[in-house]
Amino acid sequence: MSSASDFVPQPASADIGVYGLGVMGANLARNLARHGHSVAVFNRTPARTERLMDLHGGEGDFVPAVDAAAFVASLRRPRAVIIMVQAGSATEAVIEQLRELLEPGDIIVDAGNTFYEDTERRETSLREQGIHFVGMGVSGGEEGALLGPSIMPGGTDASYERLGPLLESISAHVDGEPCCTHVGPGGAGHFVKMVHNGIEYADMQLIAEAYDLLRGVAGMSVPEIADVFRDWKHSELDSYLIDITTEVLDRVDPATGAPFVDVIVDAAGQKGTGAWTTRTALDLGVAVPAIAEATFARAASSAPAQRAAVRAAGLNAGTTVPHLAAGPERDAFVDAVRQALYGSKIAAYAQGFDEIATASAQHDWNVDLGAMARIWRGGCIIRARFLDDITRAYEADPQLPSLLTAPTFADALRAALPAWRQVVSAAALAGVPAPAFAASLAYVDQLRAQRLPAALIQGQRDFFGSHTYHRVDDPEGVYHVLWAEPGRAEEKWN
Repeated sequence: MSSASDFVPQPASADIGVYGLGVMGANLARNLARHGHSVAVFNRTPARTERLMDLHGGEGDFVPAVDAAAFVASLRRPRAVIIMVQAGSATEAVIEQLRELLEPGDIIVDAGNTFYEDTERRETSLREQGIHFVGMGVSGGEEGALLGPSIMPGGTDASYERLGPLLESISAHVDGEPCCTHVGPGGAGHFVKMVHNGIEYADMQLIAEAYDLLRGVAGMSVPEIADVFRDWKHSELDSYLIDITTEVLDRVDPATGAPFVDVIVDAAGQKGTGAWTTRTALDLGVAVPAIAEATFARAASSAPAQRAAVRAAGLNAGTTVPHLAAGPERDAFVDAVRQALYGSKIAAYAQGFDEIATASAQHDWNVDLGAMARIWRGGCIIRARFLDDITRAYEADPQLPSLLTAPTFADALRAALPAWRQVVSAAALAGVPAPAFAASLAYVDQLRAQRLPAALIQGQRDFFGSHTYHRVDDPEGVYHVLWAEPGRAEEKWN
């Protein structure tokens, strides 16, 4: 085994450096080396550097370093360092260490899941020193980091000129195109990755709800449901998440012989990106109900005391569980769930793209929505067949007011809506929770409604808080009713 003393100082020849050699960092470094790039590697715990060199040192040109100074010294100018450490204080500490060692024109890349406002703050601070800071989303997990992820770098144009050829070479490729592009300046890269993860939350929740409906309403066994998802692989639902769902449902627990899904505690964890997406959407005034409900569903699943208390209260009045027998009726319900899942999926992605578009306009990022769909087609967790349709929709009309209005998706929604309504109704009657299905349907209904009850809400707000309102016959005017005075006269305030 190598030791730290074996790592002698090297001339400034490495194309790029990776600081942090956990599984993700080590795999990213290996990916870079496998593609012919000279990679400087460093970890504060020398054993991780030693392990990488012992196990994978023959895969390419690695330049290991014993300390941060030697690591930086081994990089060619302008130096580029990818940080792959735990988000938060650990990332902050590494940035502060590197800024003392780097020079104007050098580049620091944060490849972790970082809240985009932290990225913007760091970018502003480092810019004063002449150092480029890039917030870079990386999706695909451990396998993607090694074999080709989807990569979403932000930062300056100059930084992408230096980084782009390296990152594009190691990204996933679909139809010969790299799943990597310059997202935009500032925190744009981390923002897009955040929303990607929010969409991922929604997609996973929708698939889970489809499974629950097939089990709780159709009365299907786990192996039967696995077969359904396997069939859906050959439909518009074809995706990585459908693939792995089939794998999970196919697995049998070796210790008990029970379906593997039945031995997993039904509490879903989360690392915060769904909550970030939801909170940011609220700040931006963008509706993302599918993402929000998916995030809340994980929280509800992880509240065992509350769940036990509510179960004990016997709040099951009005529920009926049909458990459809095998045959035409069950087959029709299964197909209705497929259509509802696809409709809900379209709505969830529309919400995510709307959030990106709104933030891009507010921050002047100029994010290309079609390019985001294109780079998500491979490498990332939400890769799916229908991202090709999203890419084409934004190429045909970059100013789409909503993904729901693209002809391909408008047609699909019109076809799916009757079955979708049936499934949401069946879920409510059976008492099977389907919050993301229902919220996605309500989202479509809200956007298509001629008038919404928001008019009543605005009247209420004017009554108790003098918040004013606009009239349909004078949309530019600002009005208030003198509710507390006799006669309650209406006044125009502008």
